[in-house]
Amino acid sequence: MSKQLQRMTIWEHLEELRGRLLKAGLALAAATIVSLFFAQQIIQLLAQTIGGLDKLQSIEVTENISVYMRVALLSGVLLAMPVILYQLLRFVLPGLKPNEKHGLYLVIIFGSLLFAAGVAFAYFVMLPASVRFLTELLAVETNLRISNYINFVTKLMFWMGMAFQMPLIIFALAKFNLVSAKTLVKRWREGLVIISILAAVITPTVDPVNMALLMLPLVVLYWLSVLLAFMAQRKPQKKRKN
Repeated sequence: MSKQLQRMTIWEHLEELRGRLLKAGLALAAATIVSLFFAQQIIQLLAQTIGGLDKLQSIEVTENISVYMRVALLSGVLLAMPVILYQLLRFVLPGLKPNEKHGLYLVIIFGSLLFAAGVAFAYFVMLPASVRFLTELLAVETNLRISNYINFVTKLMFWMGMAFQMPLIIFALAKFNLVSAKTLVKRWREGLVIISILAAVITPTVDPVNMALLMLPLVVLYWLSVLLAFMAQRKPQKKRKN
């Protein structure tokens, strides 16, 4: 970190944070506006799990527009994720050297792909299992409201995308020496408990099958986090003199 960055006051740090958040917000707004043009197609795609839009019903006057905007916002988050990650990482990792910026770009790409992977996992794996369990639990006809269904789907996809950011978060903590690969390996049992709690919070159902479906990729991501923590704290080898 440079001397100039070390001399920054708390107000200068807050100003820097405000600027980063503003840029991230503008990127999200732009991506959401772009997403408005194909939100209808996304809604139709999300409704395929329960048999199409004709299986849903709308009751309130503003229900359809709220669904439209909610889906556009989720799509905007997905599209703007590289910019959001860049702005946040540039705030917490200031004063990067030119060779370190290449690593930063790789982390941004990796984090964006992880978020997209979490969203895809929620749609293709978690959503069908959850909807089937919730709608077939009792032998009664279930009439789904579009707002309730889309809110359920978008929350599940968003939080799954955030949960898949675990390796990136661990990598950043390791860079700041707040956690180490050795500690993660030693305390894997505590990590498994935390993963279980996280899975119970995110999983929309109470059955152990859906919870296990979520825990499995999170356990894999945990051990991937161990590898990234080791890479983050690995000291570069000194070049041998001839």
